[in-house]
Amino acid sequence: MDVRCAYLARPMVAHLVDFSYKCKLSCRFRAHVECALMPMVKYLDEEYTIPHFTHFHPLKLVDFNHKDGVICSICEELCSSSSSSSSTYGCMGCNFFLHKSCMKSIPRQLINHHIHPCTLIFITDPYGREECDCCGEHIVPGMKFSCGACEFGLHVKCALFPTIDSEDAKEIQHFCHPHTLALVQNDEEYGSEPRCVACAQICLAPAPTFRCSRSCDLFFLHKSCYVKLPYSSVNFKHPFHSKHPLTIKYLPYNDHIRTCDACFRGIDSTLLAYSCRKSECKFNLHLDCYKLLPSITFSGHQHLLTLFEKTADVTCHLCGVNCHNFVLRCVLCDINIHFQCHPSAPETIKHKSHLHPLTLTKSLFEFELNSDEEEEEFYCDVCEQKRNQKELIYYCAECKFIAEVKCVFSAVLSLFSEDNSFEKEISKDDMTEVCLEIQKWQVENLLLKRIRLHEGLQVLETKMKQLEEESNGVKKEMRRTEGMLGNLVGGSSIRLIKLVENNSQLRDLFNNAKNQGLRIER
Repeated sequence: MDVRCAYLARPMVAHLVDFSYKCKLSCRFRAHVECALMPMVKYLDEEYTIPHFTHFHPLKLVDFNHKDGVICSICEELCSSSSSSSSTYGCMGCNFFLHKSCMKSIPRQLINHHIHPCTLIFITDPYGREECDCCGEHIVPGMKFSCGACEFGLHVKCALFPTIDSEDAKEIQHFCHPHTLALVQNDEEYGSEPRCVACAQICLAPAPTFRCSRSCDLFFLHKSCYVKLPYSSVNFKHPFHSKHPLTIKYLPYNDHIRTCDACFRGIDSTLLAYSCRKSECKFNLHLDCYKLLPSITFSGHQHLLTLFEKTADVTCHLCGVNCHNFVLRCVLCDINIHFQCHPSAPETIKHKSHLHPLTLTKSLFEFELNSDEEEEEFYCDVCEQKRNQKELIYYCAECKFIAEVKCVFSAVLSLFSEDNSFEKEISKDDMTEVCLEIQKWQVENLLLKRIRLHEGLQVLETKMKQLEEESNGVKKEMRRTEGMLGNLVGGSSIRLIKLVENNSQLRDLFNNAKNQGLRIER
């Protein structure tokens, strides 16, 4: 096995006279003695060349005129920016650059880190392509802080996030956003009623607020919300999506509107959300939905159900009516049940909105039960708003008083049986019938989904075939064009170079074509 030094990734030569430092735990950490003892900064020729443990080759002082577009591999800031007065050292061959100040400040290890409890060791790994366990991005250019025992790795920038512990912190960084966040100093910086990306409330003085210091005009974050977004939630598997870990992300609108995979409602493009680190999953959760956990049993179903206060319109698998308020869902199986349709829903409640007890029932008004007209309007006597006449209601027969479940929900929830005693009153045969009906719903939905996916696949395959034919036609014409060009210059690349070298426009065209793979043949 090729064992390499953790700092400079050179092979560990197995000679008896060679010594190395090795982690006493099981994290496979090894380092040459000279690498482990290398000082933070060691100057060679009057500060113009510095060997540094972050890179294999000595780093040389970079002339100021050559720093345009150069980015420090530690802080990821432009080396030529006006905000950076630090000298820059780099390896031109590897395109690796560091601020002098970053070279001095970066530690070899991090103890009691707020993201990971174990000691994190700085490691240079040019061959690694793993993802950062904080932000989910690929760790490039191969520098990371790592815990080998836990197989945990962090970007250098993520590992060195400034914290908000200081009361007078003017600039900070948070794992939920790639840019630094600056404290809003005056009212003019707020603009027009900006909203916090975490709580969606308007950001106004005197509440301390941070905003993106760069080009993200809509990114504002209350200091109090900053504290409530814990690092412990960076890499967390949720019961709604147990396959992969989720992390908090800023999901600005790009080519489509994202929806929450728990409640199906849209995710506001200006707000934070939990997102699966595997890009192919495209699984997202509202911050509020992330807080919900499955907790309600349903006889005959293997998973617990979760109570959602609001969802996009979904169909109740028990009564067949659309529902969007107080829905019990199994997110994994996509089963939806009205709260009032659950066998444990209390039959009778008392509520402050009415003098008499209210009974769970369908509407006793015959014209409501038989009405199929969409124009018909039916109202709740509590909120005096329109309601769906097909949903179960709480009803007082003596007064003909009607209450929607959502309007008396506090009373319903207080009586909801924790031990499912109401559910036990349902006969086993009836429960079996209910489970069969749910299975039929699932089979129908899955078959319809499969049919739609197959139809979509056929459309994509037709487009791919058309694109392949167009691509082959373009390639054929490119080969024909190259052949004509080769005949023109006698198949000689040198002759072509001489023809274009004195004409800047032709030279640029030639270089562009050469970079695209131009081949000169007869």
